[in-house]
Amino acid sequence: MTHRVVDFELPSGDEEGMHTTPERGLHQHGSTRSMNSAPPAPPDQHRRTSLVVTHAPSETSLFDFGTINKGTAYRQIRRGRKQSILSRRGWGNYDPSSRNIRVGSTFTDSSATEETGLINKSMSVDSDVIPEEEGTAWEGLVEMFTENKINYLFVFIPFAVWSHANKWSDGSIFILNFLAMVPLASMLGVFTEELAAHTNDVIGGLINATFGNAVELVVAIQALLAGDYRVVQASLIGSVFSNLLLVLGMCFLFGGMKYAEQEFIAQGAVASISLLAFSGVALLLPEFFGGEGDDSKDDTATISRLAALLLIIMYGLLLWFQLKTHVNLFQGDDDTLALIPFSWALTGLVVITAIVTILSEFLVGSIDGFCTEFNLGRSFVGLIILPVVGNAVEHISAVSVAMKDKMDLALGVALGSSVQIALFVLPLTVVIGWFTGREMTMKFPQFEVALYLMSVIIVSMCLSNARSNWLEGSLLVSLYALIAVGIYFEKDLE
Repeated sequence: MTHRVVDFELPSGDEEGMHTTPERGLHQHGSTRSMNSAPPAPPDQHRRTSLVVTHAPSETSLFDFGTINKGTAYRQIRRGRKQSILSRRGWGNYDPSSRNIRVGSTFTDSSATEETGLINKSMSVDSDVIPEEEGTAWEGLVEMFTENKINYLFVFIPFAVWSHANKWSDGSIFILNFLAMVPLASMLGVFTEELAAHTNDVIGGLINATFGNAVELVVAIQALLAGDYRVVQASLIGSVFSNLLLVLGMCFLFGGMKYAEQEFIAQGAVASISLLAFSGVALLLPEFFGGEGDDSKDDTATISRLAALLLIIMYGLLLWFQLKTHVNLFQGDDDTLALIPFSWALTGLVVITAIVTILSEFLVGSIDGFCTEFNLGRSFVGLIILPVVGNAVEHISAVSVAMKDKMDLALGVALGSSVQIALFVLPLTVVIGWFTGREMTMKFPQFEVALYLMSVIIVSMCLSNARSNWLEGSLLVSLYALIAVGIYFEKDLE
């Protein structure tokens, strides 16, 4: 909320009611035009006064700094969806952690002695109450699984397991496990947010920071343990390309088709781009200073590990900035909503993660055969195809909020996910490789690092004026398509 003091001449007797409120605030340009066109008052009635024009915060921007935290942005998106579910089902006062009683279209906690969560102790109980101890939480769980049509892909899970057990072709195994993991990635994010909703901001932020890109991390670790370092590198840098160019470009494009121009807070966007540029410098170090030949392998590994540690430290400092020293800049709506109890959310998170781990092992093991069967390069599979597994639902969420003119939330998902992968997931795989005896380094192909840095520069230019339109969106999507075309032919270089 900002205040601007405008001095002008006001005739006597007209002071009353001039201090405006957000509901009756005067637009800057409209106020100027009105004052310029108003008839002048007699000279003896002129005197100085001040008009305080109060600008209400934009509905599209919940944060003072902008959202460089993917978890915070995703929490706001999920909160809107959960409110829609509660409204549609008539759960105006719903608390999954308590023993609920349904009263018409509302619920009352029969054992509460004080206001807990969303349950008000002052609510009265009608004579037609129907006691339900776990019914509402079960219905909330069903809503979580049925709210997104992409979850229909769960039907592929038994086929994915069956295909591996019966040694089907690698192409079939890859496709079935790929389709099965898309809804799993979606529900992993949902259960992560449900778990975070039962905690405070700090713990919730750490949970989102840890599990926010869990699918990408699990797939990368499986490829790392299999010794397929190229797939590890390609899948992670491909996730950054996907979020930074495709998702952000689609947000600008589809949002721009509905609104001529959309505004967002530039501070968070600039901070995200700066962090991505920092990670780009870390990718340059092994190439420039690692040397060539067998004698330089130790230097390349050492430089990569030190750079990885610095990236993780930088990510830790970012979390400290967001969750501790400057938490007020990133707070959105203080209310938290949960559809299921804490124990259910924790159990669901563990179960979904276990299933993702199993299917990702099947997926990674079938990559070589899939590439041979469909005549595709492993770099293309890693950079273009695999990122869809972990990001498909988030992509849809980001585009949908952009079309509702909530561009700060869309940026939080797109840029926040890119930062989380570049500063945490990628260096973490290097550290895991270090402790497991794998020679995983940050020495990427030169042209991929060049494309990465050029993408960061182009995106920074698009974000520089804190406005977006469909033309900038088409530019970013076209750039992603260009990279995909180039990566498709990389197999000829191997």
